[in-house]
Amino acid sequence: MRLQRTSLAKMTLLAGIMAITACGGGGSAAPPGAGGPPGASSGKSAPAGLITAADITLGDIDQGMVEKGRATYDVKCQACHSTGPNRVVGPGWKGVTERRKPEWIMNMMLNIDVMLETDPEAQKGLEECLVRMPNQGLSKEQGREVLEFMRTL
Repeated sequence: MRLQRTSLAKMTLLAGIMAITACGGGGSAAPPGAGGPPGASSGKSAPAGLITAADITLGDIDQGMVEKGRATYDVKCQACHSTGPNRVVGPGWKGVTERRKPEWIMNMMLNIDVMLETDPEAQKGLEECLVRMPNQGLSKEQGREVLEFMRTL
């Protein structure tokens, strides 16, 4: 009985992690109305509590952050996401930073419930994957480290 609960918990965790960057990847690079290259601000205000472009500063790749992000990926993400283009439960991460803006990616990791309630692209991803990503309880720092890891893929 305990083994079944453990397996069920693991399966639930695995199934949910998939939507970090929304499923598919064939859609637009940013939510409707966002325009511009990944990371450009749309000029629209985000729902309260969401990360905005102004909250993220990207520079040269920080290898220390990459390694920490890779460690988080190994523990919390790899069961549902590949580092290549192929979909597992959720989409593969290769090229995700070219398809999605950094603040969108961060919000999918840190504010999944709000994103699924308010963001059309996140909702589209849920429709494609059919599995809701669970909140992984990442800190903003951990999310930023995972984003830095994604930038290397």
